Amino acid sequence: MFNVERSGNEVRKLSYKDDKCLGCGICTDVCPTSSLRLGPTVPIARGLIEMDLVSCNADSCVLCGLCSVACPFDALSLTIDGEEIKQMANYPKWDVESKVCEGDCIYCGRCYNVCPRDAIIFERTLPDRQALVRGEIEINQDECIYCSFCADLCPAEAITVNNIPTSSVDKLNNSIEVDTSKCVYCGVCKRVCPQNAIKEVCSTCMLQDQIEVPEVTGDTYILDESCVNCTWCANICPVDAITVTKPFDGSLEVIENEEEEKICKGDACHACQDVCPCNAVTIVDNKAVTDLEFCNLCGACVTACPQNIRVVSRTAMKLDNINSDSWNEILKTLLVGK
Repeated sequence: MFNVERSGNEVRKLSYKDDKCLGCGICTDVCPTSSLRLGPTVPIARGLIEMDLVSCNADSCVLCGLCSVACPFDALSLTIDGEEIKQMANYPKWDVESKVCEGDCIYCGRCYNVCPRDAIIFERTLPDRQALVRGEIEINQDECIYCSFCADLCPAEAITVNNIPTSSVDKLNNSIEVDTSKCVYCGVCKRVCPQNAIKEVCSTCMLQDQIEVPEVTGDTYILDESCVNCTWCANICPVDAITVTKPFDGSLEVIENEEEEKICKGDACHACQDVCPCNAVTIVDNKAVTDLEFCNLCGACVTACPQNIRVVSRTAMKLDNINSDSWNEILKTLLVGK
C-alpha cells in the first residue's frame, strides 16, 4: 500500500489498496504522467514475491485522480481536503452493481460457496429439527447387549453407546443414550437390533397437519469493496435473486501465431489462470479457455500472458459523468484493444 500526499491551497492524497487491486493495469494505462508501474503480476499471484501489484513514482505523480476514477475495483482513492473525489458531483462514476434481492433469496448459500473473491456474506438459520419430526423411541437396557449396531448404522448419529466394561463381569460402565434432538425416528436402529431391545414409533406422517411449515431465515449481501462483478453469483443463483452489472462490454480472444511460436502453453504456463480474479480461465486440452460469462474484461490475463497472444476488446464501459474533454480522450483509450 502506498500513499502520495501534497498540501497547498488544498490537500490531495492518493491511496492505494493492494487487497483490492487485480493487477489489471487499467491505472497504468490511463496515467498521464506514467507515474504508476505494474509489478510482476504472475510471481505475486503465485506467492513467490511479496510486493504491491502497483507502485507509484511520487515525484512525477500530479495527483490528478484519473487513475482513481478509472479503476472499476476501487483499488485507488484520491481525496481532496479529506473528501473522496468519487463522491463529488463533477467527477466520473462507475455505474456497476452487484446486489441480492432479499425478498427472493432462499438462503441456499450457492453464491457464497462459488464467489472467487469471498465478497459475499451469508448467514442462515434453520428451524429446530425437533419441530419437524414426531415420534417415540425407547431402549430396554435390560435386554441391550451394547453391540453398537444401532449407533454405527444410525443415519442421524443420534445414538451413543459406551460398551467398555471395567472388568469381565462388570456391566455398570455400559450405557446407551438417544439424542432426541437428532433422532428422525426412521426405525433403522429397531430393525438392526439383534435383541429386539428398541421400540420406536414414527408419527410424523400421521401428525403432519399439526407440524408447522419449516421457515428458513438468513441474510445474504455482497461486499462492494471486494466484489469484481464477475457474475458467478448471479449465474449460479437458482431463483435469480442476484443482479450484476459488469464494468465493460466486449470480448477477449486468444490470437496464436505458430510461425512466430506464439502459442498458448496451457498446463506449462497457466499464467492467465493464476492472475484471473474471476476464476474465468480453465485449461482445456492444454489450452487456456476463458469463459466470457464470468470474465469482467479487466485485462489482468492480457498483461500476464508471456506469449502476448491474449487480446481484450472493450466496446463499452459503464463510466458516466465524464465532464472533462481531456479526461474523456484518455479514458476512451480503455476501449481500444489491449
